[in-house]
Amino acid sequence: MNNPATVGTRLTIVNPVAESQIDLDPSLRHPPALRLTDLNGKRIALYWNGKQNGPAALDAARRWLSERFTGLSFVDVTGELGGTNRYLSPDQLDRLAQEVDAAICTSADCGSCTSWLMRDLCELERRGVPAVGYTAAIFDEDSRFSTKTFGVPEAVPLIVPHCFSNKTPEEVEQMVAESLDGLIEGLTVDRKVAEALPEFDLIIRESAPEIVFLGADLMAAFDEMQARFVANGWSDGLPLVPPTHAKVEAMIAASGRDGGDVVGLFAPGMGVGTVRKIAANAVMAGARPDAMPVIMAMMECVLDPSIGLRTWAMSTGPQAPVVLVSGDIADEIGMNRGICALGPGSISQVNVAIGRTLRLVMMNIGLSYPGISDMDTIGTPMKFSACVAENEAKTPWQSWRVQQGFAPEHSTVTVNVPYGMTEFFDFKNSDPELLIETFSTLTANTCGAPSHGAWLIKTNAPLEAGYPFHGTFGNLILMAPDHAARFADAGWGPKEIREALHKRTKLPFRQVMLNQEYDGFRFAHPELAWLEDAPETLVNVMPNPESFEIFVVGAAAGRSQYCFGGTNSVTRKVHRA
Repeated sequence: MNNPATVGTRLTIVNPVAESQIDLDPSLRHPPALRLTDLNGKRIALYWNGKQNGPAALDAARRWLSERFTGLSFVDVTGELGGTNRYLSPDQLDRLAQEVDAAICTSADCGSCTSWLMRDLCELERRGVPAVGYTAAIFDEDSRFSTKTFGVPEAVPLIVPHCFSNKTPEEVEQMVAESLDGLIEGLTVDRKVAEALPEFDLIIRESAPEIVFLGADLMAAFDEMQARFVANGWSDGLPLVPPTHAKVEAMIAASGRDGGDVVGLFAPGMGVGTVRKIAANAVMAGARPDAMPVIMAMMECVLDPSIGLRTWAMSTGPQAPVVLVSGDIADEIGMNRGICALGPGSISQVNVAIGRTLRLVMMNIGLSYPGISDMDTIGTPMKFSACVAENEAKTPWQSWRVQQGFAPEHSTVTVNVPYGMTEFFDFKNSDPELLIETFSTLTANTCGAPSHGAWLIKTNAPLEAGYPFHGTFGNLILMAPDHAARFADAGWGPKEIREALHKRTKLPFRQVMLNQEYDGFRFAHPELAWLEDAPETLVNVMPNPESFEIFVVGAAAGRSQYCFGGTNSVTRKVHRA
């Protein structure tokens, strides 16, 4: 609290935090299903969303309930679409509403699977099916955030002490047994409809359009703002530029749009993203007005359903967006295409500010805050900022934007969201076949990322369903100009590189399946059942050559970067004001 005697300066800023759609529109709420009087003679769905060890939990629930109740029958259900994380299709939801009395669902033991499982619970509740979903305790608040977002805050995450993943069958059995009373209560005790939507300790809201900070001088007020943003969770951990009205209005003007225009609803919290809110976060990131057209195109990319913002914004994985800019606007606004293009340093300030804008928008508009909706197990510095511009002068093929179907005179922004990034090092070889052999030692051995080998357990959804369910992957190769030149000199273009990489990026089936569920494989690809009897058979790690994408950036020396486990890449044209 400021001492009035020391207050001499006011710092007034635009409130950068968006309101959630569900808070603004009560009509989006739905009451929970009526509970059962008891479970005797009831038909219960045992729903598995593909997460590891889920079947063991459901089998344990079946046994324990059968001992306590008479005449029970069960329907085993696996999410129709997806892979490691599956979800119920509309047809499945409608069938369950007709065929079962209740549903037991599992598992919510990572950030994105918690969100999707809570979505399934809410959809079942809306159709009149009482449901519970096994949820690890660390994801309790995350699950309640999701049930609120999906409009049924009274839905029932069934809290167990630990994740089922990486547990023995005996440990899973014990957790199911100890939570059995809670399961029965969740299905048989009516849920009181809350008068008000829940609030969360880690999400601080401020409804006023502007916020005032006081201090003895401007620096003291600035320090007060920084401290409040950290305390409220609105900061990415680095000092922020105050989004004053003048700075924000300049950004809005550069967008060519009205500040009140709604650009979209940003997952996972479905925050209402106006141009003004985006501009405020861009100012905080250190972006200048001339970068606003790039930032607005970047917003269009992450709002495209096929990129699956909600999934990677909430994941326990370290997915982080990589932003690629192609075209003249990169030079116009001072982006770095060469040495240290991914930062740090003053030469990359524009790149860093654009990438940082996306992270702040995800937090303060999408409401993806660490510890409540961003549940990343360890995190990654890539989450602060990752933005580069194509080194078009050193690109020996058509520019990236032309490869994506845009005209040479246009500028574009692409967003891809990989799990991580590692180096391709080869100073020795000029023969493209040998370069591919070197590169494939890396592309074949990043199977810790869920997307590698995921095609073996995946049932693809329509592209608009969102990652990771549509089976479209984009593993970015940020190719150093020296490597690109060697390929081009031999007559190779991106198509030949992709095909050669795909051909060599193979591992034994047994090895690819080490961290995958065989039940998921059997469900998705019964026609490949023979592989279980021939486990050393080499299989492709990625589903097709198009799973590799090549973007030339950087300076001298044969050091490329491989961004593995990436989402579907989305590209949008930059519109200048």
